[in-house]
Amino acid sequence: MSEDDMQSLKQATGTDAARLFLQQMIEHHRGAIDMALEEATNGQNSDAVALANTIIEAQTSEIATMEELLATL
Repeated sequence: MSEDDMQSLKQATGTDAARLFLQQMIEHHRGAIDMALEEATNGQNSDAVALANTIIEAQTSEIATMEELLATL
């Protein structure tokens, strides 16, 4: 997230803050998944590949939860 994103979040309140937080965290998680997919596909170290697969699974689940929360706002 950029400094502008962080400033927007600091200035937001109430439902707007919750919505912005969830939107930013979803994007953050998607970036982590992209990096983990690269490692899972091309990694050489079995421990790092296993960690990447764990990250993919956990953060995919967290995105689904955050999208559900976002839909309620």
